[in-house]
Amino acid sequence: MLLAAVAVIFGLVLLIWSADRFIDGAAATARHLGMSPLLIGMLIIGFGTSAPEMVVSAFAAVGGNPGLALGNAFGSNTANIGMVLGITALIAPITVQSNVLRREMPVLIGVTVLAGWLIFDGNISARDAWILLVLFFAVMGWSIKQGLNGEDALGLETEAEIDSHPMPLKKALIWLVIGLVLLILSSRVLVWGAVEIAEAFGVSDLVIGLTIVAIGTSLPELASAIAAIRKNEHDLALGNVIGSNLFNTLAVVGIAGAIQPFELEAAVLTRDYAVMALMTLCILLFAFRVKKARRPGRINRLEGGFFVVAYVGYLAWIIAG
Repeated sequence: MLLAAVAVIFGLVLLIWSADRFIDGAAATARHLGMSPLLIGMLIIGFGTSAPEMVVSAFAAVGGNPGLALGNAFGSNTANIGMVLGITALIAPITVQSNVLRREMPVLIGVTVLAGWLIFDGNISARDAWILLVLFFAVMGWSIKQGLNGEDALGLETEAEIDSHPMPLKKALIWLVIGLVLLILSSRVLVWGAVEIAEAFGVSDLVIGLTIVAIGTSLPELASAIAAIRKNEHDLALGNVIGSNLFNTLAVVGIAGAIQPFELEAAVLTRDYAVMALMTLCILLFAFRVKKARRPGRINRLEGGFFVVAYVGYLAWIIAG
């Protein structure tokens, strides 16, 4: 039991660190190979920030623990809203100004509704998984098109960040390889520890995925959001959460289901999906409500507090159940 707990803590720390190194190395390598910084922001950085969830869920599915994979995806989405957006808004109200986010938020709502329709029958089949993956690539293609048309403000922010931190090609390749290897190893350690703890306490791997693993893999998003707010880049903070939740719902669940179709616990639809969907809708209500005098929408401290309290209540619901 102690070894499993150490494995989870060590795995999470190494997972976050290695994902960061992988992103830095991949972005710098792509830059040296002549790839557009805008596309680096949307593809390399986008994949990289969701790499922990994707790799953890893939290994969980391969190891016959699909509940951990789904819990990681839905749990991370809820943590991104309740913990990441909530804490960030408590630090400083998040102003919503970018038209890009006004286009991406409805896409997230639509994807969330689709996920609910697919899991309504109590399982994720191979067909369901491939629907999610095909839609994922369609959304990526749409994002690339928007970026090439110069309409992606988030990509432009990433471009400035990459150009301000140049890295030699040799160093970039080293960090790319080291980050990828450690990302895989740390994910395997984390999955093993999480499953051992679930078995020791007699709870399902879904619960572990919704709590410990989901919170741990959402820590990079929290760090990024706080850093963005401190730089007064409010759209970047909210955009990271929207982008991450899109990746989780489409790619993370899709990859796990494509590897191994699985049945869902009853609580997934009535509790976990319902909470995730309601909190996603709250972003739309809070950030994009009609304002007088054409002032931008915002997620203020009161609404940030609501997200945090709602998330704590959700965790208590899981533990009590």
